[in-house]
Amino acid sequence: MSSQAYDEMRAADGCIRAHYRAFADWLDRTLPDRIAQKREEAERLFHRVGITFAVYGEDAGTERLIPFDLVPRIIPADEWKRLEAGLVQRVQALNSFLRDIYHEQAILRAGIIPAERVLGNSQYRREMIGVDVPGHIYAHVAGIDVIRDERGEYCVLEDNLRVPSGVSYMLENRKITMRLFPELFATQSIRPIQHYPDALLENLHAVAPSGRERSTVAVMTPGAFNSAYFEHAFLAQQMGVELVQGQDLFVANDTVYMRTTRGPQRVHVLYRRVDDDFLDPLAFRPDSMLGVPGLFGAYRAGRVTLANAIGTGVADDKSIYPYVPAMIRFYLSEEPLLANVPTLVLSRDDDRAQALAHLDHLVVKEVHGGGGYGMLVGPMASAAEREAFRKRIEATPERYVAQPTVALSTCPTFVEAGLAPRHIDLRPYVLSGKGVGVVAGGLTRVALRDGSLVVNSSQGGGTKDTWVLAGDDTPC
Repeated sequence: MSSQAYDEMRAADGCIRAHYRAFADWLDRTLPDRIAQKREEAERLFHRVGITFAVYGEDAGTERLIPFDLVPRIIPADEWKRLEAGLVQRVQALNSFLRDIYHEQAILRAGIIPAERVLGNSQYRREMIGVDVPGHIYAHVAGIDVIRDERGEYCVLEDNLRVPSGVSYMLENRKITMRLFPELFATQSIRPIQHYPDALLENLHAVAPSGRERSTVAVMTPGAFNSAYFEHAFLAQQMGVELVQGQDLFVANDTVYMRTTRGPQRVHVLYRRVDDDFLDPLAFRPDSMLGVPGLFGAYRAGRVTLANAIGTGVADDKSIYPYVPAMIRFYLSEEPLLANVPTLVLSRDDDRAQALAHLDHLVVKEVHGGGGYGMLVGPMASAAEREAFRKRIEATPERYVAQPTVALSTCPTFVEAGLAPRHIDLRPYVLSGKGVGVVAGGLTRVALRDGSLVVNSSQGGGTKDTWVLAGDDTPC
């Protein structure tokens, strides 16, 4: 499969693409011993900072270091400009969709999306019907997973609008790369990403409930046992705001306060990393120990902003994903700048029949799944695994979608045998609030196992620094 994949560094004739030439020259000049030393140093630095993530369901140890690869993913300026425009367009349409389905439902009445696919979706929150949110923004932080197909075309694989994670690794990857190889940054014009926490904070302040007082922002975490707790603490520290849990907050007169040593302090914006179900035991799951009683009432009254908004999950459900290009046309009257991967919706008889006949060529995903779990990679699966999955699809077809096996682009990566191509994807982060913008870069994830297309850290993937060049470099 690697032979079919688009190579980020080399063109089909073997020449180094223009935007990689400076790095390739540096690589040729650098002794292998120094590279090995720097790889060891990077691992020590990540351990020292404590950048780990939890892996659920493992017997031996719940914390793991995400492998970091020294070879960056490099994107030339003109390429990034097109990608950025497509990302902004997509998130604008998704926010319009979310506002619409909780208010007028025009897209459903027009028959663009089957009403039952939205209104019957487990992530659709009827409690949000008629609730107005500041600036009509539902997804303040969106992580859009982008891949590059065999022709080198960027396309969207997945939208993450609930609580997209990974930005802390993007920032730390850059910090460590700059520390290890300052000479690379001295000779190339690479766009910065370190301002992301400031940009996030500015956007969160911009959506605070109206009032004369300076708004107070806090990061709400489920606690230290959550897989992304490091990121929650990291972002709170970087933004200079409090990291709180449900027990640190209370609601009085539809107003949210946090307990401090100086007494109660009002909170205007909660950047919440807690799932909808657990936010408020009075409105959602009554057994939740993570939420704040009365939080939804304060939210509905417009006294606090939650980022991302309650109910955003319906827009990143994989059963809704096939309709995003139609959303762009419906709400923005524009043609999509980024294509979707062709997707079969297995609740449809024709799509299901096609998928079942070609399981050995398809990737099948659970519509509510994530993290690389609950999926079948047909070409990599055994006949027994495909047969077991066939039975699952036939029993509950509405739970699945299927896509062709796209040979994700490859980037040179250090493995035990040396430098070798490995498949990658990209998760840029789109911020909405004061405006809609994208920090130049994102989290590049890499499938470290030879031939693997699964880049998720929970499935053994690693990460790379992502460089967006500021010049006019173009591929060869």
